[in-house]
Amino acid sequence: MARRTRRLWTDDEKRSICLQTTAPGVSVAQVALCYTVNANLIFRWLRDPKYRPEPGTGSEEAGSRFLPVEIVREAPVTCPMPSAENRIEIELAGGHRMRISGSYDPEALARLIRGLTV
Repeated sequence: MARRTRRLWTDDEKRSICLQTTAPGVSVAQVALCYTVNANLIFRWLRDPKYRPEPGTGSEEAGSRFLPVEIVREAPVTCPMPSAENRIEIELAGGHRMRISGSYDPEALARLIRGLTV
């Protein structure tokens, strides 16, 4: 069985955590989850005048607040096809040089380059 270690919080950390509970729309349970502590521990700190936030010193005034976060799947990266005025110049080993103008098929170009370098 794994041994549990007790986390020791400094007074400043306790004040900061308690202050975060004053943000609009934020619950003590949400703050507790962020710090992986039991919400009852934060409630105990809030009852202590040493850690209780002063009225009018909400987290927005102090500069810290919770913001909504949305996790989305990363979109695949696509390379746009060059337009007709675009030109590509490729210099190959052995002094060969390729110039491509306009649109092209990237897979066909890759096969062509592999064929020239073999």
